[in-house]
Amino acid sequence: MSDFTFDTQATVLVIGLGKSGLAVAEVLRARGAIVYATDEKPRDEIPGAIAAVETFGARFVAPEEIAGVAASLSSAILSPGVPLTSPVVRSVQRANVPVLGEIELAFRLCKAPVIAVTGTKGKSTTTALIGHLLRACGRSVHVGGNIGNPLIKEVLNLTAADWVVAEVSSFQLETIRAFKPRVSVLLNLAPDHLDRYHSMDEYAEAKFRIFANQAPSDFFVGNLDDTRIAALDVELGEPRMRARQVWFTLGTRHDNATIYLRDDAIIYAPIAGDPRPVTVLHRSDIPLAGEHNVQNVMAALLAALAVGCDVEPLRAAVRTFRPMPHRLEPVAEIDGVLYVDDSKSTNPGSVVAALHAYERPVVLIAGGRSKGTGFAELSEALSARAKALVVIGEAAGEIAAHAGEVHTERAGSMEEAVTTARALASPGDVVLLSPGCASFDMFRSAEHRGECFAAAVNALRETAGA
Repeated sequence: MSDFTFDTQATVLVIGLGKSGLAVAEVLRARGAIVYATDEKPRDEIPGAIAAVETFGARFVAPEEIAGVAASLSSAILSPGVPLTSPVVRSVQRANVPVLGEIELAFRLCKAPVIAVTGTKGKSTTTALIGHLLRACGRSVHVGGNIGNPLIKEVLNLTAADWVVAEVSSFQLETIRAFKPRVSVLLNLAPDHLDRYHSMDEYAEAKFRIFANQAPSDFFVGNLDDTRIAALDVELGEPRMRARQVWFTLGTRHDNATIYLRDDAIIYAPIAGDPRPVTVLHRSDIPLAGEHNVQNVMAALLAALAVGCDVEPLRAAVRTFRPMPHRLEPVAEIDGVLYVDDSKSTNPGSVVAALHAYERPVVLIAGGRSKGTGFAELSEALSARAKALVVIGEAAGEIAAHAGEVHTERAGSMEEAVTTARALASPGDVVLLSPGCASFDMFRSAEHRGECFAAAVNALRETAGA
């Protein structure tokens, strides 16, 4: 945290007018800053966003007009969807204007300590669960970031007695400078966003920025089951890590783990006080499907324990947590077939985890716009877990190419995909929407995709009289 402020002396350019950019413009104008806003999309594609920033008292400038205001700018705030290589960003940097991200700005305006969560999959569930756990322990908690509500709107008017739990993406971490969470959580690393990063190493380095500014009084929560993350162990000589490390694992390497599985029990080796291991809960107590969610629960428990929560209220709180929308969310059971919305699955690794979450035959609906990852890792999971596959969207052919002997059909819409999946499913099966792709080829967002799936399923329910 810092005494950094924006006041009437600040003149700021907001780059990118998505949800985060609009929130930044609103907050800065309310604090008295002079705000310009720009977006690389043509004016006629974003009339609503332009109207919104003008309502706040900001002025929209097209990219070609930025040179005319650059000399007056004290800083620029970058929305996470806009890469640092963007021509707009490059033009601002050439004018020697410092570029910060929304997450960095929120941190500098925040007086409360921050718990930050990143990883390839499971971020939103873990972020929401940490917030749920801290509230159960009597803490005042605000949750925001990449989870769906801009962090900048959550941190204002907080005190040091409050807590902020932030989901942060690799895109957001690219533009941090002072961002320093009290607890950083790194869940996993799998191929994702390789349409933006040149390699897995580059993607991983963006994620590693979450702990870059941490001090020995801070905590890092890491996954021993992920090879790249386990290599960050300071005992192995990682020089960049200064935070105190606590680890979780589903595996057998318990010597360095703070939370681990023993048979069906989740065991905690206390980081302070009585060192004797404590059974926190059992796997059957977790109301979320899949082994990956056991890891998410372990990570959330470690974050809560690191900030002083007691085991007993945490045990009860885990049992009352419910799946987040569009993340292995049951929609309906019709004629003995369970329909599950996992629309927030936007990379192949998430699909693999989702397929392994059920002990029932799965008819998978997958596809959308590829993020440059390739789909080879789906082959084994599809062969082992999928009864049938329905592919949609731009990546349909790529995914189908890795289906092997799994019966595969193609659908042109979500309604057709659900109808096709219904015909392929039998009582006792699961129809699982887990796309493994971005949504923007057919839908406004992953949420919109999930809503269309639910609507198609509910139409089936009405037809079936369920």
